[in-house]
Amino acid sequence: MIGKKIRLERIINRKTGKTVIAPMDHGVSDGPVKGIVNIDKTIENISKGGANAVLMHKGIVENGHRGYGNDIGLIIHLSASTSLSTDPNNKVIVTSVERAIQLGADAVSIHVNVGSETEPYMLESLGEVAETCSQWGMPLLAMMYPRGPNIKEEHDVNLVKHAARVGAELGADIVKTNYTGDPASFEEVVEGALVPVIIAGGPSVDSNKDLLQMTKDSIEVGGAGVAFGRNFFQAENPEKITKAVSSIVHDNVDVEDALEILK
Repeated sequence: MIGKKIRLERIINRKTGKTVIAPMDHGVSDGPVKGIVNIDKTIENISKGGANAVLMHKGIVENGHRGYGNDIGLIIHLSASTSLSTDPNNKVIVTSVERAIQLGADAVSIHVNVGSETEPYMLESLGEVAETCSQWGMPLLAMMYPRGPNIKEEHDVNLVKHAARVGAELGADIVKTNYTGDPASFEEVVEGALVPVIIAGGPSVDSNKDLLQMTKDSIEVGGAGVAFGRNFFQAENPEKITKAVSSIVHDNVDVEDALEILK
């Protein structure tokens, strides 16, 4: 569909076919944590660093989305839960594809925890949202994570590639999931997903070098980019770390060269 193709080019670099996304939906799950209190300033710094898109909830767009600075793609997150809930893994739909269109979104996203006690309801939501996105020509990013009472290791390749494949099978255009720890295993995830796969940052890594190496390793085996939240907006210099990551994703620079950007 032409509308979906046009919108995808606003969040994916048309030359490289890859993307750097900065999720900033943490205010719902964790509150106004460091880095997103003054979210406009953070978005400006990340956009200067070359990120392709930011991801946020509808209220941030409605009450102060930027009208200045560098242009950057907008992804509106449709699902939510809080860390205060008795079941934080249960993500429920909190807005619609149609509302995202009204707000000027270039894409929407939804979160599914495969293996959770409420997995069936989240899968149902994913399927319904995917059909609505198809109707309107709206790209869909599915955050697919293996999480639940029987999940012992969220980075296990067999679990991650299963979760990623579920996202593709139910209609996602892009899947975001965990990095499995090494290039060989992550290549299995990419090969089995059928749609572009980007990696989540998760908890902050031990060092900037580790973050850049993880990015490089994922790209070299076919990964389509990254979606880093705290690793961007809680960094000492969000603009520089975004620029360093973007240089690997889009320009294929070496990790050592990317580290020079941080100096």
